[in-house]
Amino acid sequence: MMEDQAFGLRKLLAKKKSITNGKFVTVASGKGGVGKSNFSANLAYTLAKQYHKDILLIDADIGMGNIHLLLNADPSKNMRQVFNGVPIEQVIVESNGFYALLGFSGLDRLDELEELEFHRVIEGLERVSGQFDYVIIDTGAGIDAKVTSFLRASHTTYIVTTPEPTAMMDAYALIKSLYSLYGYQRFKVVVNMCRSRSEGVQTFEKLRQSTQKFLELELVLAGVLPQTPRIRQCVEARALIAERYPNENFSRALGRIAAAEAGARAIGGAAEYWSKVVGFLRGKA
Repeated sequence: MMEDQAFGLRKLLAKKKSITNGKFVTVASGKGGVGKSNFSANLAYTLAKQYHKDILLIDADIGMGNIHLLLNADPSKNMRQVFNGVPIEQVIVESNGFYALLGFSGLDRLDELEELEFHRVIEGLERVSGQFDYVIIDTGAGIDAKVTSFLRASHTTYIVTTPEPTAMMDAYALIKSLYSLYGYQRFKVVVNMCRSRSEGVQTFEKLRQSTQKFLELELVLAGVLPQTPRIRQCVEARALIAERYPNENFSRALGRIAAAEAGARAIGGAAEYWSKVVGFLRGKA
């Protein structure tokens, strides 16, 4: 199985298609427990399945990395191996029709990594990411200096929140930090775990009004995802809801987000993205 995965990646990299308009998308949240990783994995699957995109999903949620559970993937192949010098091509796994660089537990923050370890990952990703139409980075909840660099360089950042007041407050705090400190404003909001579409829209409107009033920043609503017991069932079964239940309302709503994303235009490619990330890490911008 692992040999098949390695062969698939080698075959993709051998194409050397060097996508010039590949998109780099981050998924973030102000707090944990809002379904951020579920959104990331199902978005990756939907873009790969329905729009035939080559996808690399990166689990950058150090300390609480759980993408391997959602993909039912071997957790022994993970980013820690790259930190230790294993070539990234040997660590990336294939699952559910797309590729993933899995995270791991044992660190509280990316900031705890040595610079050499972190730059090994950056160099490896710079080497392979030009072969993908989308690189989706599932970040940890909250923010730190290294996560900020990924976010600031991204074409789009999906902010996942829920109608819960604390989740909304934390989402606002994250947006405020990125906008006030760095001028970043390419946000799209996903309101998850909604009892109805109107609840999701009302939640977004409260957030939008706050950012408009206090930051003079206009937000974009990417979509509203309904609450469903199927999510828990799929997590327990180590499956993706978009794959197992494609006609579920959640999967349909996520499909509309993916459709809009697939139709969006990208500016720049892999080299430009990683150049920005390195520049931000070194404090040059």
